Amino acid sequence: MNVLITGGVGYIGGTVAKLLMEAGHGVVIYDNLCHSQRSAVPLGPVFIEGDVNDRAKLEAVFHEQEIEAVLHFAALIEAGESMLQPELYFSNNTASTLGLLQAMVSAGVKKLVFSSTAAVYGEPEITPIREDAALRPTNPYGESKLLVEQMLPWLHRIHGLRYASLRYFNVAGAIAGRGEAHEPESHLVPLVLDVALGRRKNIRIYGTDYPTPDGTCIRDYIHVRDLAEAHILALAALEHQGRMIYNLGNGRGFSVRQVVESARRVTGHPIPVEETPRRPGDPAILVASSDKAMQELGWKPHYTNLDAIISSAWEWHQIRYQ
Repeated sequence: MNVLITGGVGYIGGTVAKLLMEAGHGVVIYDNLCHSQRSAVPLGPVFIEGDVNDRAKLEAVFHEQEIEAVLHFAALIEAGESMLQPELYFSNNTASTLGLLQAMVSAGVKKLVFSSTAAVYGEPEITPIREDAALRPTNPYGESKLLVEQMLPWLHRIHGLRYASLRYFNVAGAIAGRGEAHEPESHLVPLVLDVALGRRKNIRIYGTDYPTPDGTCIRDYIHVRDLAEAHILALAALEHQGRMIYNLGNGRGFSVRQVVESARRVTGHPIPVEETPRRPGDPAILVASSDKAMQELGWKPHYTNLDAIISSAWEWHQIRYQ
């Protein structure tokens, strides 16, 4: 199958691209490089530099490359930033995705795997969170993704679009030759490892008064390879399923302090911390129930131990800065 991956130079998109090629698919990467370096473009796939909001260019790519499905990763992903500049998130994540969907309808591309987020749930009433939980985002980032999820059933109903919406929790870890490196970086695991590498003096903990055992936020960490494998299974399932929504996590929650302690064990470095006030829009606990994806897709996360996830990231980060 010929697949277009928007945002395919990024951490998750690039990992999925590599695994799709290994599975024998034709891969075209479409990325504007706004948060990536050209040197990060994966070797092997066709690479086209472009914006998701360029509908005419997308339609041309669909026809020229004979695209049969789209995996859509291109998005702004910083919840904190979205609380300062919500308009950027609705423009980039919602409006641009609508343009992509219009281009798909025009070109007759009927399959989409959409990168959604656990942020669509907001503060959950019950954990682990199931897919039928209330959708009440606490930040514009989550809202911008939820708006896309609300479009998809209508495009399925009216235009026959087949889609899988995958709600991620916190992605971490690395595979051979590819790991997490955002510019600028704001995710906890790479930031903690930067401290161990001496690139930062400490790690900030945003909020120590949450209603959790140690007062810090709890998140569900999923290894990037496990996440990528779920995308490939979802893509295959679109051959016989019209609409799918799945949570993707490992089902266990770890606090910020537990992540720091794990990184200390893995790296052997002290990793000093600085405690600061909460950030607006951060839910206290986000932990997934991935039972539905396991039952319907046959998916199973292999990396459920936090030390193993961080160890794979640490190995990659050390090589990166050699």
